[in-house]
Amino acid sequence: KFSGPNFTESYCWPPAAWGYDVVAISHQGNDPLLYIPPVLTFLQIKSAYQALPHTSGPLALIVCPGWKKAQLVFDLLKTYQKGCRDLHPMLIILGQNKEAASHVETRGCEVIVTTPDSLLRLLEHKSWLLCRLCHLVLDEIEVLFSDTTEQVFTVLDRYKKAAARARGNPAHQIIAVGTQWNKHIPALVEEFMNDPYVVITAVEEAAICGNVQQVVQPCMNSSKIAESLKILDFTHTNLQKVLIFTDSINEVEMIHKALKRNSVVTLKKHKESKCNVSCVSERWRKTHSSGTPVVLVLTDDCLEPLGITDATCVIHFSFPSLRIFGQRLQSMTDNFCTLRKDSSVDQEHTNAKSVILLTENSPCHAPEILSYLKRAEAEIPQQLHDLAARVMESEEDEKFSRPLCASLKTFGICRNRTACPDRHQINVSIDMAQNIPDEMIKTPERVMIVPLHIVHATNYFGRIVEKEKDQYTILVEEMKNYFKVPGQRISVTTMKKSAFYGLCEGALCHRVQVVDIPAKEEENFVHKVTIKYIDEGRTSQVNSDQLLHLPARFQSLPPQAVEFIVCRVKPIDNEIEWNPKVTDDIRRKIKGRLHHAKVVHTLGKTVWLDPVVRVSSLSSVKVWINEYNIRSEILSTGLGTDNPEHLAEIQKL
Repeated sequence: KFSGPNFTESYCWPPAAWGYDVVAISHQGNDPLLYIPPVLTFLQIKSAYQALPHTSGPLALIVCPGWKKAQLVFDLLKTYQKGCRDLHPMLIILGQNKEAASHVETRGCEVIVTTPDSLLRLLEHKSWLLCRLCHLVLDEIEVLFSDTTEQVFTVLDRYKKAAARARGNPAHQIIAVGTQWNKHIPALVEEFMNDPYVVITAVEEAAICGNVQQVVQPCMNSSKIAESLKILDFTHTNLQKVLIFTDSINEVEMIHKALKRNSVVTLKKHKESKCNVSCVSERWRKTHSSGTPVVLVLTDDCLEPLGITDATCVIHFSFPSLRIFGQRLQSMTDNFCTLRKDSSVDQEHTNAKSVILLTENSPCHAPEILSYLKRAEAEIPQQLHDLAARVMESEEDEKFSRPLCASLKTFGICRNRTACPDRHQINVSIDMAQNIPDEMIKTPERVMIVPLHIVHATNYFGRIVEKEKDQYTILVEEMKNYFKVPGQRISVTTMKKSAFYGLCEGALCHRVQVVDIPAKEEENFVHKVTIKYIDEGRTSQVNSDQLLHLPARFQSLPPQAVEFIVCRVKPIDNEIEWNPKVTDDIRRKIKGRLHHAKVVHTLGKTVWLDPVVRVSSLSSVKVWINEYNIRSEILSTGLGTDNPEHLAEIQKL
């Protein structure tokens, strides 16, 4: 069902399949299909590897920025290698337990998918692993270089040394793909690659590579034309070809008139202008070739038909989004500096310049433009920082009705607040929830809990159990006896969203709340409804005819589900999600079992706990013992590490 290579793949696949080094930067640069098909193709050529030593060790190594991306790549490899010889791919994610690396068996494996830290842990025990390596793939290169710079260069250095020791001159290839240019890529090209193909289809990223000078000019909205005239500093030695971009036809006309009044040779183009595309293109070319500087004022929708690529300066009269910014920069691609083998960029002269007019009315795209300019290492005025901060604050206010960010609750930090759809500030009306169980209102320092729904290794939903007389246990028994009587199992005919119902699953009876009801296609139609188990915290889909009428007396006890978060532990290697291995281990150990815990913080129906301990009694000698501490169990997997700032960040929030 593959329709064919996209634009970037069409440029990347041939050199990659021929065995050349490749750097590919694209808006789709996080898609593994940029490199999987050509690498698999090359791996079919057995003759290419005949000179290699007949020992174990992979032919290809794919390094990903985290376990989740590595898992995706591994799954895709298994899918796409079905038409090839079996390469026995392996996914290797190693924790900090040193013995784990020594137990990894790579015999017969020809492709390894891993992360930088996992690879270095493996190399500590298997230093010979790279002796047969011919293909090194760096996936999401900008993330690898920004988060694990030292580790990536260590891997590159070891690969370079292993390649130098190889006999018979086998093929050696490095492929680096990503969505953004990174300041370390020139070093990658210069020190570790051999005449690489550099494919950049994201023009704004090509502008960073091409050393386009980025300038931010603060000014008042009323003085934008005056500022533009200052920028147009025409001299006989500086015959500029300038484009002034705006998003308004009226502004095009206004700027055009103002420049002509100041004796500037000016062209204009917008949808309503009389001069057609070929006429403007011809005048643009002829005016400059006659030795006269030229300025073209235009709207963004007119650039593509004109096909201009030889401008020397772009003035952003209207503040652009990053997408529009890239389109505008495309008009200067003939003047981008070229990446050279002997130096990072041809720095002899910079012909291309981009000037952003920053006013008090500049719109909501400030944060993304600020982020871009930082990567371009441009000089950034304080006004842009202030504007971006105001925009981000406004965007955060728009999220005020969203749930509180799960990462913030679980680890005390959210790595990317701009992209995160959830809230990062307290909303009292949501967070200080109503209908809280009595056990939480009392907020005793020490509680007994039963985790019932495991979200991940440190986040669960479950119940706080009363030590003396647990009301929920009594309720469950009463519901069980009630629904035993066939005449009292009354199916619901008309459901209401948010209403409470009964649900019997085998011998268990639950209280549930309808979360979502699909539109009915016909009367008496049995359909799936989304429900929430209000005493466990999990959601599910069931057939509508399974829901039972729930008498009012069974609804009087508040929903018992409480969110539990285990404090002071987080994933290793700067990961943002728990490895499923850890979550599965913890789920098997704790689900449905009684634990003792100390409450260190509460917010509505969320409780932060430290520690959480499973306690067992030796009835014969009347002694209680600690079976395990959940935090310690996570740390013992080698995939978790200390998070000392967690609670302080929650309290600060």
